[in-house]
Amino acid sequence: MTALEVLFWVSAGLLVYTQVGYGLLLSGLALLLHRQQGSPSWPGELPRVSVIVAAYAEQDVIAARVANLRALVYPADKLEVIVACDGSPDETAWRAREAGADRVLELPRAGKIPAQDAAVAEAHGELLAFTDANSDWQPDALYRLVAAFGDERVGYVCGDVRFIDDGGENQEGLYWRYEMRLRRLESELASVTAGNGAIYATRPESYLVVKPMMGHDISFPFNMVKRGWRAVYATDACASERMAPSIDGEYARKRRMATSTWPTVILGGMLSPRGYDPMYALMIFSHRVLRYLSPFLHVIALGCALALIGHGWVYLAAAAIQVLVLVAAAVAPILPLRPLLVARYYVVTTASLATGLWDWLTGVQTAAWEPVEGTR
Repeated sequence: MTALEVLFWVSAGLLVYTQVGYGLLLSGLALLLHRQQGSPSWPGELPRVSVIVAAYAEQDVIAARVANLRALVYPADKLEVIVACDGSPDETAWRAREAGADRVLELPRAGKIPAQDAAVAEAHGELLAFTDANSDWQPDALYRLVAAFGDERVGYVCGDVRFIDDGGENQEGLYWRYEMRLRRLESELASVTAGNGAIYATRPESYLVVKPMMGHDISFPFNMVKRGWRAVYATDACASERMAPSIDGEYARKRRMATSTWPTVILGGMLSPRGYDPMYALMIFSHRVLRYLSPFLHVIALGCALALIGHGWVYLAAAAIQVLVLVAAAVAPILPLRPLLVARYYVVTTASLATGLWDWLTGVQTAAWEPVEGTR
């Protein structure tokens, strides 16, 4: 076997493994080890919780967000709502106060992470919960998050976010259902490898101050594990958000997210195995490292397959499949059939990992963020 053939099989094999094989492996391990999370509960009287909303230019949704939090099935005297306005140029701060937020911080524009850090410094809760301005929590969501901390080993809990489809072309819901299944299995077997911004919580003593370009979604779970905490997924703590209506909008969102992912992976300590047990190290490699490398693995696999045409039918088939997916993605805007839209979603979201890396390396993206059109 030539070096080119080895390169093809390694790149193609890693792609298949990270996209499909990893989920099958987790399912098999869960059945083999019979590990399932119990139903922990907070011991004694419910704790005071500070719910933090970082907001920029959210005047159209912030009042509804505060009202949703105030309506939670949780003792009102145990709930502190803090809205951290990251230099909002509109009426976000005023409307948050009018809606009943306990604290509204008007901060200079610095980005989401500094806004959250500032709110944590002002919080009085025994637990800290975080959410996006455009999210909506189910009435018992906070209670479910709190219950997971009944296990004293837990330092981080992420809930389940469900995306509302208003009839656009985005296929994020399809992907996200699979992603949530992977996180449930990871949580049962060890700890999750990523969270989401819509609904999550930490203990004050487990909260981490990270660099502004390193978002909580990726940096918190693995760092919790390195520090001896568990990072778990509470399947019954549910939130919802509107997804970007277009695939191009989803691409822009994921490209922005990738600019915080790459510094976390490369500079934030994810690649160092220190503090991981073998199970969690396998999860980080399979679900994070290989997933982020997928655009480059595709380029290698396609290039090798094209170069090896004539050396076996498998190389022709591999090249043809990838080319057909690219063609389907290109045709989807003209002929928006579901299979073509799925192909476009896969191609552009995979590409967003590479373009996000470029943005980070060239300094195009900053820690500041803009609301994605159609998600409010």
